[in-house]
Amino acid sequence: MSIALRSFAKINLALKIGAPRADGFHSLSTIYQTIALHDIVQVAVEPGEGIEIHCSHPQVPCDATNTCYKIAEHMLRAAAKPGKVIIEIEKQLPVQGGMGAASSNAIAAMLGLERALAIDLSEKDKLRVAAEVGSDLPLFLIGGTVLGIDRGQKVYALEDLPETSLVVVTPPVGVSTPRAFTKWDELLASQSAEDGALTTKERAITMRERDQAANAWLSERLLSQGVAKGPASGVPAVGGDRAETPLLLDLVRTGIENDFERVVFPEYPELREVKSVLQRAGARYASLSGSGSTLYGMFESAREAEAAAEGMRAAGHAAAATRTLGRTEYWKQLPASN
Repeated sequence: MSIALRSFAKINLALKIGAPRADGFHSLSTIYQTIALHDIVQVAVEPGEGIEIHCSHPQVPCDATNTCYKIAEHMLRAAAKPGKVIIEIEKQLPVQGGMGAASSNAIAAMLGLERALAIDLSEKDKLRVAAEVGSDLPLFLIGGTVLGIDRGQKVYALEDLPETSLVVVTPPVGVSTPRAFTKWDELLASQSAEDGALTTKERAITMRERDQAANAWLSERLLSQGVAKGPASGVPAVGGDRAETPLLLDLVRTGIENDFERVVFPEYPELREVKSVLQRAGARYASLSGSGSTLYGMFESAREAEAAAEGMRAAGHAAAATRTLGRTEYWKQLPASN
């Protein structure tokens, strides 16, 4: 049996980074949002043993380091029966783009293998396995607008934002997430007067280029939502009670921004310029997604987004017009035959 699924991307509407923890991770607070751009992941199980990953993109590993491979190992153990797993990834999303592509691929592989191997994992077990493999994976078991805390793997379904038109731009820059975290740690560890002045200057530059009206626009949308009262997709809102609502309020009220911009923009000024281009093109809000290098702008209409994307492509930017993807549609559109 061969099963194909869409593997949707995400953006981060806000991302706050805490100090490094004893386990080597950082405490995070973020709002994830799934969007309509996607890869295609096809899985099959044949007689035999082993796991094969196939992808024509030169930057996608096809060995045991691939996140899909790790998920396949878990699924084969859960099935407790032999089989040769073949996973084919049709890559359309950028690699190292901050859009969660590898994590989304892995969840698509998990859902496809659950069917192909004829096993029925509980939602709790799927979330546990996803969190063990990577911090960004669990959000793709919920979809839509999602609050992520701890290292991002503890996820809570939020009421979906209204559908919003987007322009997504991926400059030809590969931003390493581990390096971005290292730079963040260095920023926090800076104690000298010179470093303190630099930090203040960087923060001031960031605030000057950020349109405060855009902050208010997105903040109002987020605060008008809240934690979902019930799962629209059949996937439960994780977390039981609604104690996480204050975390959402704190995250929004302290300012909608992506902390990674403070360390990524000084190192890659071309990314800062792309954000400015998005704002000049009419984006109501623009931001780096994750640690980058993808940036996105939120527009009032699909027409405005299409016009902005066309203009950016004419200027040499790799831009695509798309939209946010709510939870119900996310689950409806996962099968690639739709």
